[in-house]
Amino acid sequence: MIRRTWWHRASLAAVSATALLALAAPADAATTAPAAAAVSRAVTAPAPPSSATARHAATTATTASASTTAAVDYATWQRDCRAVMAQALPYIQQRVAQPRPGEKQAIVFDIDNTTLETDFGFSFPQPANQPVLEVARYAQEHGVALFFVTARPGILYLPTEWNLEYRGYEVSGLAVRGLFDLFKDVAEYKTAERAAIEAKGYTIIANIGNSASDLSGGHAERTFKLPDYDGQLS
Repeated sequence: MIRRTWWHRASLAAVSATALLALAAPADAATTAPAAAAVSRAVTAPAPPSSATARHAATTATTASASTTAAVDYATWQRDCRAVMAQALPYIQQRVAQPRPGEKQAIVFDIDNTTLETDFGFSFPQPANQPVLEVARYAQEHGVALFFVTARPGILYLPTEWNLEYRGYEVSGLAVRGLFDLFKDVAEYKTAERAAIEAKGYTIIANIGNSASDLSGGHAERTFKLPDYDGQLS
């Protein structure tokens, strides 16, 4: 697998999307939210072993990187994603079946290597990550609003929204980074977006992403972490 160079791929996505934008009517990207404390539950990849000397550390890091890269093929990634979603779905089913009076339920998703396949072959529109899409479809069919919070820049709002909807996600809100957001810590930016979702009256019953920055900071009842293999799938 070749590690993604996001800005290069993003530029290609924007160019590829231009011809498709005529098909997509711009939609309001609602951001939302009520205050809910987070109870985190994350599935993480093991940390690389430490070393006693600098030379041994370098050798170990190189070996570990090569080994991990070799292991991160598409089938491995899909298996690992499905294992996490197998934990998420029963919780979401239970939570949907037991809403609080007057509650508006929502799930917040990351996009790259979470809802869409970004690193395993590049095309536009990008394919949906099927284990995540299956859970998202269950949620949206049972009245749960789907919100997407991404570190993608604002210029990619329309092609990203169109891609998500084309692949079967019902987009209740999409947050992309504006000019000033680009200077913020990603975790801080994403936390603020979840707080905004709560401020609009939603209870975020689950927050799903593949990076610690997607999930830290609270404002979700539960978190589910997809694999990023020590940052290789950012």
